[in-house]
Amino acid sequence: MTLHANQYDWPEENTRLIGENTIHVIKQGEHLELIAKQYNVGFLALLSANPGIDPYLPDAGTFVTIPQKLILPDVDYEGVVINLAELRLYYFEPEIGKVNVFPIGIGRIGRDTPIMKTKISQKRENPTWTPPESIRKEYLETKNIVLPEVVLAGPENPLGTHALRLAYGTGTYLIHGTNKDFGIGLRVSSGCIRMRPEDIVWLFDEVKVGDKVRVINEPVKTSYEPDGAVYVEAHRPLSLDETQAGTRMLTLPDTRTSLWLKSNQMNESRYRAALAVQSGMPIELGSEAASEDAAEL
Repeated sequence: MTLHANQYDWPEENTRLIGENTIHVIKQGEHLELIAKQYNVGFLALLSANPGIDPYLPDAGTFVTIPQKLILPDVDYEGVVINLAELRLYYFEPEIGKVNVFPIGIGRIGRDTPIMKTKISQKRENPTWTPPESIRKEYLETKNIVLPEVVLAGPENPLGTHALRLAYGTGTYLIHGTNKDFGIGLRVSSGCIRMRPEDIVWLFDEVKVGDKVRVINEPVKTSYEPDGAVYVEAHRPLSLDETQAGTRMLTLPDTRTSLWLKSNQMNESRYRAALAVQSGMPIELGSEAASEDAAEL
């Protein structure tokens, strides 16, 4: 059974931590891409949460962690929020107290999805695709494929069955579906945001023209919970070009986190370990209250 969204209850006051991870036991013939689709999580997210497991030939009986516990991005909880670093799209519904989270595909290196504050300017069902000249040239040179000037709606259209146009500069950026069986949770598009077919249909029906859309790049998320617990969730930073692939350092912590790290040497060790692992899952580092007590000694 494929879930159309991982839907969460609205976070309690002063908390950004939501959800719980699920454990899946691999059956004979299953692989991680199939499991990612089943639980509607991204392929890279599943890989990061389960290092050492062969993604295509895992052993039957292996326990796989489904990363469904997460820290919400540090943004206003409204409209659509896309965090490029974690390859997730959030749709906030405060009127019914729900947060919906989807895996997405984004622009590959060289055709990066831009950071932006924008809105949905158009909803298009059964869209046509007018590939830019640069993409037609790329297809011809790298794949020996001659793209038509306009690709009509249908099974050959890479936009899928639904598309949401974003109002951003002179470029054409879309949140759209796909006619492919892979690419969700990866950097594979020409700059647009790609969703699974059933996910874009759900989102298309929920959003309205004019709804806010914010695209951010937040590879490290930190949460200070009401009980004093401190969590960090680290994702692999996006490479700017091929020479940086897999080598980029994570961004510096915010002011509050910097002060907390300085209050206890153990905090900094755990923080650096979490950033090095880049599991994409919240890791509890310790207690803010305990660090304050240690600083007074």
